[in-house]
Amino acid sequence: MTPFDYITDIALIAVVVLQMRVRSLTLRSLLLPLGLVAGAGIAYLRPISLAGNNLTLIAVLVAAGLALGTLSGMTTSVWRQGDSVLARAGVLAAFLWVLGMGARFAFALWVTHTGAEAVGRFSFSHDITGGHIWQFALVLMAYNEVLSRIGVLQFRRIRAVHAPGSWAAGPNGADNPRPVARQAA
Repeated sequence: MTPFDYITDIALIAVVVLQMRVRSLTLRSLLLPLGLVAGAGIAYLRPISLAGNNLTLIAVLVAAGLALGTLSGMTTSVWRQGDSVLARAGVLAAFLWVLGMGARFAFALWVTHTGAEAVGRFSFSHDITGGHIWQFALVLMAYNEVLSRIGVLQFRRIRAVHAPGSWAAGPNGADNPRPVARQAA
């Protein structure tokens, strides 16, 4: 693994940890993870062969990324307060995000150090044509995790912006609309 690999993987893991505090949810606030995976894509996505079971491997990892990102976005608390839409990633949202990003990072470390032979045997017996396919599939998994989380959060942000009245976060920052109590004049 190169220093770029370490920096990108650690930054993607840190993104959601930083989002565990209440923050304003804007389109701009969601661009950092998108920029990180775009950089990884430029660095790693190259033409591949779809021979053997390469497409199956890619489909499985893409589906895993889609599921983890969607669930992470759905378990992030989003609510409107005044003119702002606020969000906070809870423990479950962070766990799901770190599970996906961390698993890729751990896999890359393992393959780089002691796991190359085991992955080679697995690839041979399952008709996967090489290490570049694993790299391609793992980058696409990260793309799908990031894009699905961003998509879910943007949908929820837009829904909160256009909701009638004002919303308030529940005790755990829940996304359930609840009228804000008006103070007597």
